[in-house]
Amino acid sequence: MAQARKKRNRKHRGTQAGTVERRSGGGKAAGAPAKSARDRRMERFDRPPTWRGAFNRAAIAALIFGVFVILVLGRPIGVAALLAAFMLLVYVPLSYLTDVFIYRRRQRKRPPGASGTRR
Repeated sequence: MAQARKKRNRKHRGTQAGTVERRSGGGKAAGAPAKSARDRRMERFDRPPTWRGAFNRAAIAALIFGVFVILVLGRPIGVAALLAAFMLLVYVPLSYLTDVFIYRRRQRKRPPGASGTRR
């Protein structure tokens, strides 16, 4: 008779208290230290801005603006959609230019020997 389900590859290491102990180092590169939250955040700040990121942020802001126009100002959906589309056109370059300004300022303040890309 064929086997009904696949057998598990790893042993479940449960204790009598109900907790499950896992073996350390599952899937991580050998010898690579785990990055702290601060290191990951600094790495994210050191990436140059992109138009895609600016568009995503502007789309969220325009959507919130459109909902605000409908719910608070009581305008029809068509008018709110037109205003939101106009605000999207305004928000995208504004968001990108703001990101570029902040990125360049951070790059100037960073010490010359720090890791990462520098323009």
